Amino acid sequence: MPEIRLENVTKRWGRFYGVDDLTLTIKDNAFVTLLGPSGCGKTTTLRMIAGLETPTSGKISIGDTVVFDSAQGINVPANKRKVGFLFQNYALWPNMTVYQNISFGLSNIKEEMDSYSEEARTASRLISILSSPATAESAVEDSKDKNGKIDEKKALIHLTESFLIPMSTAKRLYKILSEGKNYSSAISALEGELENAKKKAEASGYTIGEDFRLMKGGSPVRSVRKLTKDEIDLSVRRVSKLVKIGMFMDRYPAELSGGQQQRVAIARTLAPEPSVLFMDEPLSNLDAKLRLEMRYELQRLHVETGSTFVYVTHDQMEAMTLATDICLMSNAVLQQYAAPLEVYNRPANIFAADFVGNPSINFVEAEGSMSGDGKIDLSLFGGMKASFNPDKPLDLQRWFGDRNERKKHAEEELKQKLHTKGYVEKSNKDEVFKYHIQKVTETDDSLEGVKNITDRDFVLGIRPELIELDENGPLEGEIYGAMPTGMESTIKVRLGDFLLTSVIFGNLHFKIGTKVRMKISTSRIMLFDRASGQLISLGSLEF
Repeated sequence: MPEIRLENVTKRWGRFYGVDDLTLTIKDNAFVTLLGPSGCGKTTTLRMIAGLETPTSGKISIGDTVVFDSAQGINVPANKRKVGFLFQNYALWPNMTVYQNISFGLSNIKEEMDSYSEEARTASRLISILSSPATAESAVEDSKDKNGKIDEKKALIHLTESFLIPMSTAKRLYKILSEGKNYSSAISALEGELENAKKKAEASGYTIGEDFRLMKGGSPVRSVRKLTKDEIDLSVRRVSKLVKIGMFMDRYPAELSGGQQQRVAIARTLAPEPSVLFMDEPLSNLDAKLRLEMRYELQRLHVETGSTFVYVTHDQMEAMTLATDICLMSNAVLQQYAAPLEVYNRPANIFAADFVGNPSINFVEAEGSMSGDGKIDLSLFGGMKASFNPDKPLDLQRWFGDRNERKKHAEEELKQKLHTKGYVEKSNKDEVFKYHIQKVTETDDSLEGVKNITDRDFVLGIRPELIELDENGPLEGEIYGAMPTGMESTIKVRLGDFLLTSVIFGNLHFKIGTKVRMKISTSRIMLFDRASGQLISLGSLEF
């Protein structure tokens, strides 16, 4: 499968940037989710790769083919990029059966492709099946109804799915199987058909290759043509088996459930065998239970098809469970591109930490400086003393120096761009993410005075599952709220005027107002720079 590369891709409307200078590589056979809040640029990115949206500038390559390059004036249309697109609404034709919906796009394909001997392919396949007929006989036997009568429609579907043959071949096979268990005469007749197909090809100056391609001079015979009826049928049967809708071919969309309609839409997208499959929030119209089932189906399809999947969602649970890599965006800018657990455990910045994770991460403001033993002495929770022990050696002053250099470099780049002909300044300015501190008494931050942030100001990120109840723990709090779900409970604990969210595993009952003690004994606490919002280090807290 092809690798997809985006190089400095930008899309803007006037001064508003939908995607800002995005550089990204999607590896072969990856399942990449474009994740972020509404309006962050994820759907625009997807549409630009697919060819449904034209970038303002940049370069996009799919495999060895450049499909867009603003500098060279290249813009390959969407129907030539050989990609599949699954939309949020299924866009099924209501007046067409499931079969017709899936086959509709295939019947319109007309391009240069190899030519085959259909007669030789059909005869050879039937000979192979009848030479070891046990599987075919079992497929027919399994199609009996409760009265012991064979359901012919069911038997034909079982045969198409068992041997991946078109319906016309399945009907011939079923007829032979129904006539008795002595298949020698049928095999002899089929061998005669195979020989006649070879003679027919030779009369036209061709030979038949091992895969039934017509060959001339050792090379496949190619011509501009449409797919044959059997080729279309075989593709439909192949994808219907993949998504398990073989029994619904004669139904109309209105006769299907939401999940079944979704499967039809997926099958229609897979039928032309796209090398890349794009999906724009395809599960958002389904209920919670069905959405979970379809996630498993999409995982399985990704493995079985071997295609590259690019999936747009604002649901971080979908991104975490489906993706091999998450592309997290905010305000048209790429925030982090990494494996799901990497984004969860080592987020690049405060926005990434906040967006990924349910329940949401706890943010705690702290003030302090590095001590001589490599730890950072902190004051938090309104005066409580603690020390942060980085998981790796940390030179805090050097980190601040690198941060300042990056900021200076970015400002110089912007100045140069402002003097570049054709550059348009971005109206949706990039700002440091405004995190939320949980408190008993909430205040409007906009009414508070702006604190002069220095290099002594930090933000700690603590995942809820890292806060444990322990009667010998160093922190004392009070149960402020509890939401049991059976397997676990999400609780809020009050420390003075501050609230911490914790996830406690087990079937437990918590009474509001109860005094509890807690500990945070882990090396996965996140230390963020408050000025830039960037992650400084992971580490542990000592109180």
